[in-house]
Amino acid sequence: MTKQKAPCLAILGTGSDVGKSVVTTAICRILADQGIKVCPFKAQNMSNNSGVTPEGLEMGRAQIVQAEAAKLAPHVDMNPVLLKPTGETGSQVVVLGKAVSNQTAREYFQRKKELFTVACKSLDRLRRQYDAIIIEGAGSCAEVNLMPHDMVNLRMAEYADAPVVLVADIHKGGVFAQIVGTLECLNQYQKDRIAGFLINRFRGDISLFQEGEQWIEQKTGKKSFGVLPWFSHFRIEAEDSVVIERPVSINPENIKLPAVAIIRIPHISNFTDFDPLFVTKGLSIYFLEKAQELTPFSAVIIPGSKCTRDDLEWLAGTGWSDAIYRYFETGGHVLGICGGYQMLGQTVHDPEGLEGAPGSTRGLSLLPVETLLAAPKTTTLTKFSWDGVSGTGYEIHMGRTERHKGTPLFRVHEFNAIVQDEFDGCISQNGKVMGTYMHGLFDSPDILSKWLFQVGIKDVMVSESHGFIARNAQYDMLAEHFKKHINTGDLISLLKQNRP
Repeated sequence: MTKQKAPCLAILGTGSDVGKSVVTTAICRILADQGIKVCPFKAQNMSNNSGVTPEGLEMGRAQIVQAEAAKLAPHVDMNPVLLKPTGETGSQVVVLGKAVSNQTAREYFQRKKELFTVACKSLDRLRRQYDAIIIEGAGSCAEVNLMPHDMVNLRMAEYADAPVVLVADIHKGGVFAQIVGTLECLNQYQKDRIAGFLINRFRGDISLFQEGEQWIEQKTGKKSFGVLPWFSHFRIEAEDSVVIERPVSINPENIKLPAVAIIRIPHISNFTDFDPLFVTKGLSIYFLEKAQELTPFSAVIIPGSKCTRDDLEWLAGTGWSDAIYRYFETGGHVLGICGGYQMLGQTVHDPEGLEGAPGSTRGLSLLPVETLLAAPKTTTLTKFSWDGVSGTGYEIHMGRTERHKGTPLFRVHEFNAIVQDEFDGCISQNGKVMGTYMHGLFDSPDILSKWLFQVGIKDVMVSESHGFIARNAQYDMLAEHFKKHINTGDLISLLKQNRP
């Protein structure tokens, strides 16, 4: 007997970074706590913040977070299409966990029909395995010029016959226009699919907004599911890098020590690598975009990049390269992760133009390594050790980096559950410059403690509940916060109404 397809609920937004991912995460944890087999789904994700599944396949980090909240192992059917921007108009296209091409926006639109079919098949598979599916949209669901090519918002909700909850962000301002304007951009058939709205990121006394909430209900004829206050007592991984955009220069006199600087390169990827640093008490973390003196910082990190050569040229053109050299010459500690590791080397070669125009770019030459960008893409869940200290992480990168001299940083014991005896990264002779391909290395408390000690930060205590243990506790706190302020019963009833 064929299993009946699970009902779906779609969480769409009035814009980008309004809280769709967090709302989806909250609902997944709440339903999972009730013993319901719930699964997240996002047909198409555009983000350079990705992760690796247990099968060694790549998917959006936000859906990995949602899978954890749903008490599931992540699977690429939860995010069948991932776009990783490589410039203003192009992206690497990852389908069912594998990088298949680099395409311009126009080229990608020409493949939308094919990719929509891929996404629908993924959703169908999930609906046969689980009891409920929470669908997350992307950006605004009312981008009129993009609707004919839509595969992630209202079109996917229609395919799943899912009621829609519209999420708006009051912190951005203009929440009345956000909701009313979004609905005005839709035809009547699309409006009828919107079951109601939810307002996110409210600051202050919520009771003062009751009249505003009622006005929106009367104006739109749509139900309010509640107003979610701003939270700071827990932290959920962000999907979009907009959360770290436009950092400002830091006056050295205002830096709270000990401090770590992260260079906010234009094509930053996997910025959630640093979430464990932000929750380490007694440690100050700063994202920096404009070049400045780095002397006050205990360590400087160059993060992952989707366009390593472009970001190398940006470092040189903005004065960052000189600032990093001066910092290095005064004995500063520098860490490069993935693309940042490649930048610390002597040269990055891209003969096939995988990340832009073919060619080679001189690196910072702080490590004796050289990188050749080439297919296939490496995607692994990895177990490693650093001088006997064990850790776990994941790798997502194109190409290989060869050490000409120097010492490996990590010893690799396992790739995707397959035993290995390999090495990763490089550490300079004086131990002050380190590079690694290992994303998520700070999720391992012992590795974080060792790195802090290595860079001279010895009075900061690292919690043993970093990594998944810490994230799991955050999901519980998010669920409690959500249930306190949102009409969860009515949301769940939408799933019951939608049951085939």
